[in-house]
Amino acid sequence: MFRSLASIDYRIWFAGALVSNVGTWMQRTAQDWIVLTALTDHDAVALGITMALQLGPGLLLVPVSGWIADRFDRRHTLMATQLAMALLGLGLGLIVVTGHAQLWIVYLFAVLLGIASAIDAPVRQTFVSELVSGANVSNAVALNSASFNAARTIGPAIAGVLVVLVGAGWVFLINAVTFAGVLASLKFIKPSRLMATPKASRAKGQLLEGFRYVRRRPDLLLVFVIVFIVGTFGFNYAIFTSTMATVEFGLDSAGFGLLTSIMAVGSVAGALVSASRDRPRIRLVVLACASFGVFALAAALSPGYWFFAAALVLIGFSGQILMTTANGTVQTTTDPRMRGRVMALYMAVFMGGTPIGAPLLGAVANTLGPRWALGTAALAGLVAFGIGAVWLVRYGRRQLTATGSLAAVGLDRAALAEELELDEVEARTA
Repeated sequence: MFRSLASIDYRIWFAGALVSNVGTWMQRTAQDWIVLTALTDHDAVALGITMALQLGPGLLLVPVSGWIADRFDRRHTLMATQLAMALLGLGLGLIVVTGHAQLWIVYLFAVLLGIASAIDAPVRQTFVSELVSGANVSNAVALNSASFNAARTIGPAIAGVLVVLVGAGWVFLINAVTFAGVLASLKFIKPSRLMATPKASRAKGQLLEGFRYVRRRPDLLLVFVIVFIVGTFGFNYAIFTSTMATVEFGLDSAGFGLLTSIMAVGSVAGALVSASRDRPRIRLVVLACASFGVFALAAALSPGYWFFAAALVLIGFSGQILMTTANGTVQTTTDPRMRGRVMALYMAVFMGGTPIGAPLLGAVANTLGPRWALGTAALAGLVAFGIGAVWLVRYGRRQLTATGSLAAVGLDRAALAEELELDEVEARTA
């Protein structure tokens, strides 16, 4: 489960990222809280717009961000993006502390942070492949998710208490300081120990090559479709937890932060379960969609606070298995020369659906209530499961046995045969 930690560089990165992730979740919680309670009167649409503005650049900058990840030194690029996000946290913190915060200012900082994050995300995701050997990439991806969600168990709870004690502005300032952790880790990692990875060459059409590559990979297309559906309508956790906490249960910021942390317990468990597997499998992604839909429906029908909290643990567990396995599938089956651009597309599909889903779900929560918004998430999970199940049953074998298809997508025959439980003889026949 923890085999990637045998690498000293990965241990350094893991520690620094954990500190930074705690601060990131603190800021997310504080930002959601001030938009929902200080700058509006519990307006879920405003919260959805904030999320859309922060995640929208990831969709618009896909060709550029993926090309940057494949073309330039990832360590140096991460230093630049992490420093930019630290400065943005510092700036927003100073504005809030001095009492000059307005909704449009939060929107502006959300866009700027979204631009920095759009460049940072594919670089950070693919940087893992330089820290560990190829056989451990999937494990390292899962441990990264565990770190991210472990921070989610700590950060929101701390933020909820700090908002009550000292105000949201100080939470943003603390987050700016936590970026020192990941910047220090990048400084201490020795470039000479990093795994060599091929870089994209200077040639015409490199920015769009990622789109063409994914189009030739039906298995990746399935993963992208599932991630888009569930990511757009199912993973808007901030809207669900904040509106359920305030509207349904009448909680303050501490109660909201606690719910977010409770949900993260399930996410950490899901990431660790994924890390214990030898390799990611598409069928696990499909099954996780079904469990996510069922548990989201249970949350929507929750009779009380603690039943809802328990349902959140299960939502976090199944949702994290879905996303960690999908992420690992994309990274481990993609040509290393294309990994940055494909991961940029993946992150855009995952996070870029939020500009569509977050405002819509915010409107559903405002007009029909937060339980209906959760019901929409449940439906998204079940629809994604249906699409995945049909693909596996009707097209999985056909895609593998079609003449020349394996060579066309550049995958190892034995590995892909194992993925869909075909024997190697059948794959070699293809």
